[in-house]
Amino acid sequence: MTKEQKDNLFLLVKSLTKSEKRQFKLYVGRLGVNSDSKFLNLFNLLDKAQVYDETSILKSGIVKKQQLANVKAHLYKQILISLKLNPSHQNIRSQIREQLDFASILYHKGLYKQSLKILDKAKELAIVNEEKNLAFEIVELEKIIEAQYITRSISNRADQLTIQAKELSELNVITSKLSNLSLQLYSIILKTGYVKNEAESKAITKYFNDRLPKLTFSELGFREKLWYYKAHLWYSFLMQDFLNCYKYALKWVNLFYENPNMISLNPVFFLKGNNYLLEALYFIKNKPKFISKLNEFNTVVSQSNFPKDENVSTLVFLYGNFHNINQHFIDGSFEEGLIMIPKIEAELTQFESKIDEHHKMIFYYKFASLHFGVGNNKDCIKYLDKIISNKSLSMREDLLCFSRVLNLVAHYEAGLDYHLESLLRSTYKFLIKMNDLHEVQKEMIKFIRGLQDIYPQDIKSEFKKLLEVLKQYEDHPYERRAFLYLDIISWLESKIENKPVGQIVKDKYLQLYA
Repeated sequence: MTKEQKDNLFLLVKSLTKSEKRQFKLYVGRLGVNSDSKFLNLFNLLDKAQVYDETSILKSGIVKKQQLANVKAHLYKQILISLKLNPSHQNIRSQIREQLDFASILYHKGLYKQSLKILDKAKELAIVNEEKNLAFEIVELEKIIEAQYITRSISNRADQLTIQAKELSELNVITSKLSNLSLQLYSIILKTGYVKNEAESKAITKYFNDRLPKLTFSELGFREKLWYYKAHLWYSFLMQDFLNCYKYALKWVNLFYENPNMISLNPVFFLKGNNYLLEALYFIKNKPKFISKLNEFNTVVSQSNFPKDENVSTLVFLYGNFHNINQHFIDGSFEEGLIMIPKIEAELTQFESKIDEHHKMIFYYKFASLHFGVGNNKDCIKYLDKIISNKSLSMREDLLCFSRVLNLVAHYEAGLDYHLESLLRSTYKFLIKMNDLHEVQKEMIKFIRGLQDIYPQDIKSEFKKLLEVLKQYEDHPYERRAFLYLDIISWLESKIENKPVGQIVKDKYLQLYA
């Protein structure tokens, strides 16, 4: 049944709003012959169905088995055409493409002047809105028309078009190189997380410098600057250089505020920029600025003129909730953070088909960490088990590794000693397999393994010894990544001082900003 529910046509039908369904029926009904067509009857059946069931479709008599694939394909296409005509799905990009299509039709009919007139307006619109790929396509069509029909209206028309094509081509090449570099760096951080050692650091730096195109920054437009900031942001994240992450994320977000028309045209990039800005502020633990930027983000996305499609709504949900939780990790207000979990979990089911496994697991890790922070160790283990038992999760190896380490600590804290030995073995094997066994993790595993041989009266002194060992890694360029996922030092201090972990984190935060 799970497989059947993933039918693409069924998911598309279920994603339609009431107004989109109404428009589809009006679009189809414009031709009387469609009123009782197979594809419209299939649409009505799928619209009412709770799950996709091919057997029920065939039993209904709407369509024969051998016709089903073709009818489904035709219905899918008709829905997309209807959505394309819906004003809510039209933007500058679609308007430019439409004008380009009109100009192409006029050209093929031999109406060259009319075609060129439309192309000229479309090109201006494309350049103003940083749609340089479309602008280049328009110039190329203009060149084809001019080669067949010399208007003689401007003597240097050919030179103008040639220069314009060259300039657009060069900017498109820069954008392509920067976007390729950005995507590759993003892929690396999703797969393996931050750099783990000097060799990785040198390899990433060389990779970045070798692929960063030579450019004159003052000549770049909005689009090229955006990809330039993105590439530098991901490089900074990989190197754990969070001040530079903040610098480039702020430049990214401010670029949109300097070009406000781009927010509605590229809302996804605007949302992502804000996400990374907040993430950088979280890592440098600047809560006042974090709250200020989070409020600014919430204000903008709640405005009536901010785009409201499904993709945008999903990202607003993801980023808003990630950072609503993160604010409580900065100052140790874990109890306040726990209140949000039931609401977020309920909303997660609403976005089930739109949120990937990677982002779901990040939520679970945050939930687990909140519970660990207040001492709800069994609840912490419950959420960690969702990550550890997820066999389909191939991204974020670092998230998988630290989930297992936190799982060990939570089992110890919960007094579930009967599991500990097998958990230690499986965690050690996993970390070896992932090539992610670093000094902090080695010391943690050695400590937990030795706990069963320590007398109760000696346990506090053992905590102190481990704390001294781990303190030396707190500012280590590669070992410190462990503390980004799991604040072991605050946990140890809480055991030594007999205080809750949240109180330790809160005291440190207040001391930092006293």
